[in-house]
Amino acid sequence: MLDQLSNRFQKAMKFLRGEGKITERNMSEALKMLRMALLEADVNYRVVKDFEAKIKERALDQKVLESLTPAQHVIKILRDELTAILGHDTKKLEFASPSPSVFMLVGLQGSGKTTTCGKLANWVRDNHKNPLLVSFDLKRPAAQDQMKIITKQLNIPFYELSKEQMASPQKALGDFLKHAKNRNHDPLIVDTAGRLHVDEELMEELQMVKKILEPTEVIFVGDSMTGQDAVKSAQLFEEKIGLTSIILTKLDGDSRGGAALSMVSVTGKPIKFVGVGEKLDKLEVFHPDRMASRILGMGDMLSLIEKAEKQADLKETEEFARKIRKQEFSLEDFKKQLIQMKKMGSLSQFLHMLPSGGIFKNVSNLSIDDKKLVYFEAIINSMTMNERENPKIISGSRRARIARGSGRPVSEVNQLLKQFFEMKKMMKKSQFQKLLSNLPSSR
Repeated sequence: MLDQLSNRFQKAMKFLRGEGKITERNMSEALKMLRMALLEADVNYRVVKDFEAKIKERALDQKVLESLTPAQHVIKILRDELTAILGHDTKKLEFASPSPSVFMLVGLQGSGKTTTCGKLANWVRDNHKNPLLVSFDLKRPAAQDQMKIITKQLNIPFYELSKEQMASPQKALGDFLKHAKNRNHDPLIVDTAGRLHVDEELMEELQMVKKILEPTEVIFVGDSMTGQDAVKSAQLFEEKIGLTSIILTKLDGDSRGGAALSMVSVTGKPIKFVGVGEKLDKLEVFHPDRMASRILGMGDMLSLIEKAEKQADLKETEEFARKIRKQEFSLEDFKKQLIQMKKMGSLSQFLHMLPSGGIFKNVSNLSIDDKKLVYFEAIINSMTMNERENPKIISGSRRARIARGSGRPVSEVNQLLKQFFEMKKMMKKSQFQKLLSNLPSSR
């Protein structure tokens, strides 16, 4: 996620840390590096200029120049200004009183709008709401079929429009709003029509929908990977329809970050959620401060802890932590933790939530492919319990036998053992032991 941008920002930070003090000359060089990083990430040019001006003004302040740690001050300024670009504070969904709340999702075809409706319904249900989904696309009958499949997967109610209702759209809008009220559904999530481009007919249809439903939220769904095209589309929808918030899809596959870093400044509307995977539970609340920290290589431990609390077995994790403290953990324990991490999402996402320095300095260099987790489980399952508890006894002949039993090449057995011993070495460090002692307990 935003790897390209993050790497370039971290190079600029490394450059500043290597300077004894901050001067106009080295600050100018650092700003040039940041400017190129942002432009290559497809960030809006006006946003880049404003960002650069604010950083320069604050970084060359006399208090910073006279500080004992001027580089650290500048890095804090970078984090503050990145957070500001991304929207300052975390913004929550607005719910109507009295209910039902109506969430109207708009956007271009192919942005992931219909799937995002399902993800949003799943998220609000997890937060103790009773959602109802409806597909209101008069030009694409298959849209209802697609939504029906999603609602069946989630076991969430779906209001299906009849042919008669499709022929009378204004009556249909009133019908499903009444249906939601009568059955105490809240929110009503409405998927609207999309096109490959913005046209007048589409905008007139969406204006009609908005006028009748009076939605609590009009949410633009944009494909993060399309960069400035997504930003321009959001700007047009804001001008023609009026938006309240934004959901960015496919952020997990976006290495540049142009849409994420431009959207709020250009539209004036907050990003409230991001899609981070294809599955219907891969929708996350957007936290500007946490995203800024991740871009700067500072990690996102809060999100990591929240994921762990929600999806991991806390008692099993505590037992693993106890074994680490006593240097007793084995390959069997390692396997159990790999299974826990898989529940929390892709391993690459997990690693990117860790800081890029300190005790985690080389963690991101571990070349564990998500697909290999399944292979690693098979390899460990092919070992005897004695080998799992004492991996140092695994000789060349044992490795060959384990490879045959798991159906994987010997090179993967070697790779697993190497990464296990690297992890064990890292976990011996006093900083890591201190971190473990501060973890929350279920007791």
